[in-house]
Amino acid sequence: MENRILKEFILKSLAEDLGDGDHTSLACIPVDTNGKAKLLIKEKGILAGIMVAQMLFSIIDKDLVIDLILADGDSVEPGDIAFYISGRQQSILKSERLVLNIMQRMSGIATVAHEYTVQLKGLKTRILDTRKTTPGFRFLEKEAVRIGGGMNHRMGLYDMIMIKDNHIDYAGGIEKAINKTRYYLKMKKMNLKVEIEARSLEDVRKILAVGGIDRIMLDNFSVADTLEAVKEISGRYETESSGGIDLKTVRSYAECGVDFISVGALTHHIKSLDMSLKAI
Repeated sequence: MENRILKEFILKSLAEDLGDGDHTSLACIPVDTNGKAKLLIKEKGILAGIMVAQMLFSIIDKDLVIDLILADGDSVEPGDIAFYISGRQQSILKSERLVLNIMQRMSGIATVAHEYTVQLKGLKTRILDTRKTTPGFRFLEKEAVRIGGGMNHRMGLYDMIMIKDNHIDYAGGIEKAINKTRYYLKMKKMNLKVEIEARSLEDVRKILAVGGIDRIMLDNFSVADTLEAVKEISGRYETESSGGIDLKTVRSYAECGVDFISVGALTHHIKSLDMSLKAI
């Protein structure tokens, strides 16, 4: 995660929240009054966002002191203390909601990513996220996936070619979509990985006949069809299962031998992990 991008995000988020001032704290709390608070964990899960909290506190007030007890990726239980923060009470109060919003969501994502990776223990398959993310928050959501043990797919539309169903239909079919893509990359002198979506075993066979790609996504395949597809692909290209796969079914798909399983729910269907910043 680039510090520049994180700093820009924090500054924009603070501007959104503070406006022309935290008038509640300014009204109630003397400016130079010091205090201390703790980040209290209230739910079992995987902690994420500590690094973000550190930068946020330093931006709000360089004199705030954070005493870290836990780190990103640690397993947490109700009653655990992630860190103590001490310094100006006004600064702690300015930080409170933004720190919680970020860490609760990141920890919720890391927790679910961890749950999926546990299901794949002993298998080669890796869990991937998707572009189904919160606008402006994607880089932190994807960081949370990594903290939880998953892998990132592409960051955006710019760092990988991903030929999906609509691209195929608009291009006039699988062969035309692949050939047009290969020509585009050659003309632009770009070296991007190419993934293409297959909606059926017939699509897989068409893709294999054309070639020129790096990964085949098996979209909404049954377990039986996934197994057959992996056999037919036979290691010539990377394979990725996607579409409606959950914690109950993820291992059965992985046991088919796919390299990756992408799960949109890692980032777009998440319950934040409960925690609070409590004055002490």
